[in-house]
Amino acid sequence: MDITSTRSKKNGTSNSDDSDGRDSRAIVRRRPPTIAELLASTSSTLATIMFTWTIIRQYCPHDLRQYLHRYLNKFIDYIYPNPYVRIAIYEFLGERLNRSKAFAAVESYLSTKLSDDAKRLKAEVGDNKNNFSLNIDEYEKVTDEYENAEFWWTLSKITGSAKKSTSLYPEPDRRYYQLKFHKKHRSLVTESYLKHVLKEGREIKVNRRQRKLYTNGTGNRWTIHRQMTMWSEVYFEHPANFDTIAMDPEKKQEIVEDLLTFRESKDYYARIGKAWKRGYLLYGPPGTGKSTMIAAMANLLNYDVYDLELTAVKDNTELRKLLIETTSKSIIVIEDIDCSLELTGQRKIKKEESSKDEEKVKEKEKLIKEHLKREEEEVKSRVTLSGLLNFIDGIWSACGGERLIVFTTNHVEKLDPALIRSGRMDKHIELSYCTFEAFKVLSKNYLNIETHELFEEIQDLIKGAKITPADVAENLMPKSRQEAAENSLRRLIRSLEDLKRAAEIESTKEEKRAEKSKETPKSIAVLESVD
Repeated sequence: MDITSTRSKKNGTSNSDDSDGRDSRAIVRRRPPTIAELLASTSSTLATIMFTWTIIRQYCPHDLRQYLHRYLNKFIDYIYPNPYVRIAIYEFLGERLNRSKAFAAVESYLSTKLSDDAKRLKAEVGDNKNNFSLNIDEYEKVTDEYENAEFWWTLSKITGSAKKSTSLYPEPDRRYYQLKFHKKHRSLVTESYLKHVLKEGREIKVNRRQRKLYTNGTGNRWTIHRQMTMWSEVYFEHPANFDTIAMDPEKKQEIVEDLLTFRESKDYYARIGKAWKRGYLLYGPPGTGKSTMIAAMANLLNYDVYDLELTAVKDNTELRKLLIETTSKSIIVIEDIDCSLELTGQRKIKKEESSKDEEKVKEKEKLIKEHLKREEEEVKSRVTLSGLLNFIDGIWSACGGERLIVFTTNHVEKLDPALIRSGRMDKHIELSYCTFEAFKVLSKNYLNIETHELFEEIQDLIKGAKITPADVAENLMPKSRQEAAENSLRRLIRSLEDLKRAAEIESTKEEKRAEKSKETPKSIAVLESVD
């Protein structure tokens, strides 16, 4: 009994111990994981996901990724329906043509909606050059209210991938504004809110607009947003205006009225079926104020100026791209067009070129090294006369609107008639030598006098004198702070007298040459045959 009971006790004890051990192990298994264990598990899972995603991005085809991403979004929307709608407004659409006007309008509109909670802002110098204008930076959110509805705007971007691009330049980033709103406001957005944003944004942009001077160069440039552009720019701050231009007052007023009429004629041009543009040809001797006239036109109309250097344009295709990148409310200027390219005789040259010309070209080419020849061919512009004519009034010239195209030249007789006919150069403005009326404007500008006892003498001398407004201005400009106005006027009188004597000497020489030609019948016959 004792032995049996002892064994039973031992067995009972052991059985109870075994059951307690199993219970304790069961309790350990059911114990919730600690924070450290959760973090370790989560980190492992995230690392696996990131590794898998990296492999997919690098080795999975783009179309397959798009397919998976689309159905993944559908699956997520099915599980957790998203009540919000998003609209993206990209900065550039298509193949880097024009900057989206909608993007620019939204940018101006949101600059007035900044809250005190905004943390990422970008600053630019304002119109008065003393204050900064602020706007949202990338990934900053702005809340807007319209007709008791809330809207959220965010500036985002799609980072360009260098691996997808086959060119030397990286693929540019694609910036866009994202509008987020509840789906119940969809009709409000499409019917009125977006129109409201565009209207307000355009008005704000016009009020804050800073005029700029653009120029083109060889090759493309990259902006701070990694967008290619063919123009470089600076702020336009030329002080010229029509009050200070030295020319006949009636002629000046005629030009001003023509410019103001053009600016207010949008509906008129649409009614007659013409592109809203106008061409001006400014011609005259050097120093007569052609460049100053362009600056005064820009200041009067509040237009930007695009200074187009034709010799830096490779071909007609690049010329069209430059035109596309210009904005409305602008003046496109080609100065000294008779010197920019050999456009004056291209038609005749093609007809009159002979084998002798080809031989001369070949002889010159032999004297030039091969590498220099290649460099010259790369730099040489291939813009043709027909390409320039299409630039002025072809189909591409209708892109945009409210543009002036201005040509300047010192030798209008050298230009091809097709280049300056009506419809291309609608108004021809001759800027000639200084008249007495122009002199009075200059005396007011430089000496702040409107009348003087020496004016009568100057009026007699300036008649028929071939002196440019630039030369008159140089004589009138005081050479020291203490110099009196009379000294400047007398300096001008001496210059006019010198010009008069030089003209008399030249006239005497011409008379002598004419007399000699009369004495020689052969010379007369030659002259008649030439005539």
